[in-house]
Amino acid sequence: MLSVHQRFAVVGAATATLTLLAAGLPMAASADDTPDLSRFYGQKVAWAACRGDGMPKDLQCGKVTVPLDYARPDRGTLDLALARYRATGHSRGSVLLNFGGPGGAGIPVLAGGGKDFMGLTNGYDVVTFDPRGVGRSSPVSCGDGVDAIFGSSAADTDVRAALKAVKKSADICARHSGAVLPHIGTVNASRDLDVMRQALGDKKLNYLGFSYGTRLGAVYAAQFPKRTGRMVLDGVDTLTEPLAQQGLIGAEGQQTALDDFIGWCAKNMACPFGQDERSAGEQVVQLVESLDEEPVPSDFGQEFSGQDLVGAISQALYSKAMWPVLEQALSLLVQDGDTHGLTQLSGGASLPGTSPPARHTRKQERQEPKPERHGGLVDDEDIPLDNLPAALMAINCADDPDRPSADQVAGQIGRLRAEYQEASPVFGRFRLAQVLLCYGRPKGTDYIRDEVRDVHASKMLLVGTRGDPATPYRWTLETAKRLGSSAVVLDNKGDGHTGYASSKCVHQKVDDFLLYGSLPASGSSCGPEETDTP
Repeated sequence: MLSVHQRFAVVGAATATLTLLAAGLPMAASADDTPDLSRFYGQKVAWAACRGDGMPKDLQCGKVTVPLDYARPDRGTLDLALARYRATGHSRGSVLLNFGGPGGAGIPVLAGGGKDFMGLTNGYDVVTFDPRGVGRSSPVSCGDGVDAIFGSSAADTDVRAALKAVKKSADICARHSGAVLPHIGTVNASRDLDVMRQALGDKKLNYLGFSYGTRLGAVYAAQFPKRTGRMVLDGVDTLTEPLAQQGLIGAEGQQTALDDFIGWCAKNMACPFGQDERSAGEQVVQLVESLDEEPVPSDFGQEFSGQDLVGAISQALYSKAMWPVLEQALSLLVQDGDTHGLTQLSGGASLPGTSPPARHTRKQERQEPKPERHGGLVDDEDIPLDNLPAALMAINCADDPDRPSADQVAGQIGRLRAEYQEASPVFGRFRLAQVLLCYGRPKGTDYIRDEVRDVHASKMLLVGTRGDPATPYRWTLETAKRLGSSAVVLDNKGDGHTGYASSKCVHQKVDDFLLYGSLPASGSSCGPEETDTP
């Protein structure tokens, strides 16, 4: 089973309500008709053994109930799935983990990679959860719509036709996802975190978030600054840049990671592209272009295109530990035309981060729209196959207020296509699809972009990795500046997405802060020699 490091991948209520909640004020109704949330804040989690194949015996599962709509809590509820490892000795409370996405379920990651967090059980119950719309917690789905969305590339010449297909797919997503879809997004997920905090019996939220989980943590600190405890944000997401800019930055980051991989590969006699770095880079571009022109059969009987290759490469670049696996998979393709290793790398899903998921290499069965859910937990076998990409789109779109018109997209696409291609001849076309993802969906909240700044919370530790292909180091610095004096930056001079599971130095500094409150000086660093290498 892969380690955590290898597996990393609604419009808000009224502004007045957000302000009151951020101040930690109303839990019950008052004269100004503030929604009564007291029944949600009176819960306690009932823990029991986790159900499902392969669940560790010492992992416990439970749930909390939250309002579907925090502005109208009488309109329905959702159950959110939780899991925990108990503290080994005296527990000072809980530390909540979010592994990223958006759209990543926490429970299977903790179940499969819990050993990476056992050090934290020296003082905490280590808890994770499936956010609303994700995993066991009322999962959203697009059925066949997700294939149509990622099959509609902004790199195509007929952009208006692609936008129509995306709009149609958005309607399909709405039909499949039920009542939760209009109330998905980080603003509501942050409120859910506060309900979990209270149900766990903690006065303050202690939190470790990776990738997208850093966005969630930053929003919580802005909404509930007085309830924010020890918070670590690793692989820091942007709070300001629109999706089109995120895609461009992502392409640049992935190209840098690919160049680093090629430099490593060229030092090995087994490298399928030879020992000249420049020539090796050119060969990768040529391989992508040739497969886009003439796809080859995959082991699932479908065609394997250049964009499928790009999707597989992008996933392997999230972890430097995966470089030997990627090298071997590319060798099989170049030497024998065998796509098996690469299709296993892509797996039909995305690693968390800000990147769109790779195209499916295996056609999922058509899923008919489901009846509206009543908010109960879903069994593992009932989680839709496309939940991760469907939730990724839904949450990113709920968090982004920009909705350019078809005319605006058509007018900008030529310039964007050139910029993406310049950023990366390999990943540019793949990432350009991000420009289209939210077309046809309701406008997202502007709360994150406008209000998550100058946070007056306890000190927070922000970890940025120099060679991160998904969340570039400059986002760590920009987010730290936005959050204000509470943010302390740790510079990880390594490679891969996030630092906790790949760098012993980062791991130790994070644990020291969470367990003992020992915070490194801002600007401290972990050297590359302290980062695990293949």
